[in-house]
Amino acid sequence: MEDEKFMKRCIGLAKKGYGYTYPNPLVGCVIVHKGKIISEGWHKKAGESHAEKEAIEKIKDKSILKKVTLYVNLEPCNHFGKTPPCSDLIVKMKIPRIVIGTLDFNHKVYNKGVSKLKENGCEVITGVLEKECVKLNCRFFTFHKKKRPYITLKWAESKDGFTAPKDPSQKYWLSHALSKQLVHKWRTQEQAIMIGVNTAITDNPKLSSRDWYGKDPTAIVIDPKNRLSKESFLYRNKKKNNLLVVKSKKINLKNVELKTEDLISFLYEKNIQSVIIEGGSKTLSFFIKNNLWDEAKIFKTTVKLGNGVVSPKLEQKEKTIISVGTDKLHTYINF
Repeated sequence: MEDEKFMKRCIGLAKKGYGYTYPNPLVGCVIVHKGKIISEGWHKKAGESHAEKEAIEKIKDKSILKKVTLYVNLEPCNHFGKTPPCSDLIVKMKIPRIVIGTLDFNHKVYNKGVSKLKENGCEVITGVLEKECVKLNCRFFTFHKKKRPYITLKWAESKDGFTAPKDPSQKYWLSHALSKQLVHKWRTQEQAIMIGVNTAITDNPKLSSRDWYGKDPTAIVIDPKNRLSKESFLYRNKKKNNLLVVKSKKINLKNVELKTEDLISFLYEKNIQSVIIEGGSKTLSFFIKNNLWDEAKIFKTTVKLGNGVVSPKLEQKEKTIISVGTDKLHTYINF
């Protein structure tokens, strides 16, 4: 039970890095001596110190490290990247006991860090709160195991099942203000946000996180026929938004010959670990039809439109339903 208690703290620390650590995983670390935390750290940004190093460096009297337990939610790395291997540092500091939440499924790391520690006489415990630790880094693991980003679908629909009025010139905000703010929080946690060109032309969106503190995601527009105007907000703010426009004619949602591998390869080659798909209905339906999604978040509102753009159909058992203002947020899991 004590190991689980400290692992929960590691997870809590790791979450502080949401949206900032790409392409690296979320990692938190605590160092415990005689049942008390004496140091802790988390990975804040790619290229900066890993969680283990940050926690170790905070301790002034390094001799105490020979008597501690180090807790970390992800297997310590054993390869040189932008920073040296954490497993080498742990061995150097002669830390006797290491408790790990889950192994790292990145082929560069998998079981190599644990092996290095055991070979040097460390006691290594793995699998503590493993399910929670895997879920924490589902984006990182999906990218390395499935060679594609973690894909989240998101839309709001009226009470009678429409995502927008039939006339695109009619601007109508369906969801509650709190739902909008929550969506902007999600955007800070994802590496990219994707829409189809029709949505880009009709709505001229910003695709930013302006209603929440954090980074804006990379904006991706599927535009095989080069229809997006250079005067659009996304183009005018290309540098700020880090805009990617998918112009390959192979990637065309209207093309029945489309191979999903073309789109996935594009995202994988761009090193996109997570993407939230925000429309339109045709784009969302494409991902649903091809069973190419991991999570879906649907706001069901109290507004009635009478007619309009029919919302995508998702035949999946609901995972959770919560209230957000006057909306009901339905969350579905597909992994």
